[in-house]
Amino acid sequence: MSNVLVYANQLGGNLSSNAREALTLSRRLVRATGGEVGAVLVGSEVEQGAREAIACGASKVYTIENSLLVDYQVELYLDALCAAFQQFDANILMLPFDRKGKDLVGRLATRLNASAITEVTDTKNEDGQVRWIRPIYGNKAFGEYTATRGKVVVGIRPKSFEQAVPDETRTGSIIPVNYKVSEENIVTKLVESIESSLSGMRLEDARIIVSGGKGIDGREAFNDLQALADVLGGVVGASRAACDAGWVPTNLQVGQTGAVVAPDLYIAVGISGASQHLSGITNAKTVIAINNDSEAPIFKRANIGVVADYKTIIPTLTEELKKKLGTDQRSHTCS
Repeated sequence: MSNVLVYANQLGGNLSSNAREALTLSRRLVRATGGEVGAVLVGSEVEQGAREAIACGASKVYTIENSLLVDYQVELYLDALCAAFQQFDANILMLPFDRKGKDLVGRLATRLNASAITEVTDTKNEDGQVRWIRPIYGNKAFGEYTATRGKVVVGIRPKSFEQAVPDETRTGSIIPVNYKVSEENIVTKLVESIESSLSGMRLEDARIIVSGGKGIDGREAFNDLQALADVLGGVVGASRAACDAGWVPTNLQVGQTGAVVAPDLYIAVGISGASQHLSGITNAKTVIAINNDSEAPIFKRANIGVVADYKTIIPTLTEELKKKLGTDQRSHTCS
């Protein structure tokens, strides 16, 4: 039997899409192995999220609510999740492998003396043993892994599973965790939060993304990409090279070390298509690549490829779409 505890992170008081995916996988696991699904919510105003977690399949929801936990603090969140894990007597701690997950998985595994498996996209059950499946070699193959310890911390790759659908008839328990939050445990503090000028919807939630890479002309060129994204009702993303160059903030990075996305439409402008970037767009439905290098690897992933200087394509495309879609740009999406 495997008791699975899901770190159910919230956005605006509701469960994130990544948390719902983790609840989908956890329910599938316990159906095969026995046990039960629990969830843990950390932060403030967690009651709505706790009820939603029960509706999405958790039989017990552990809450750790404190004003000191409003902003993510790795030291406090590490202690909080470990406390909930031990109280639930879980075998598996599952969390979205997003920016927080990448920060927490290794630390949690060390603290709990557990195995750690990241970027999980599927599972198998053979002879009562769970096999965790994750992409390897830049998504060119998949590896199957088993945990060598009795406990395991699992990082779920976003956009790999269907989101759990709430069923308001489900019942469960909401249990406060006996964890005392102390400022003495805070090693770092958030001093200021600055909203990016090229922001809006989270990349992970966007249906349309227009991304730029090192092949465009620098910071100012992203204004052209933003104009196209506005017309399409999408958001702007970037490759790691563009972020490392300081052209755009790192929160716009798409790829293995950035956001893993699954939009309906992904437009890659001046992006060569390194394996690390491609791993972040594995589940994109349609990829359009614009690059003046006909040998760029991005064309192997693209559904539509345009070999051209982006400056001859993007402004014209934007203006034509404005005419077609009308003046209220942000109210339209690409069909």
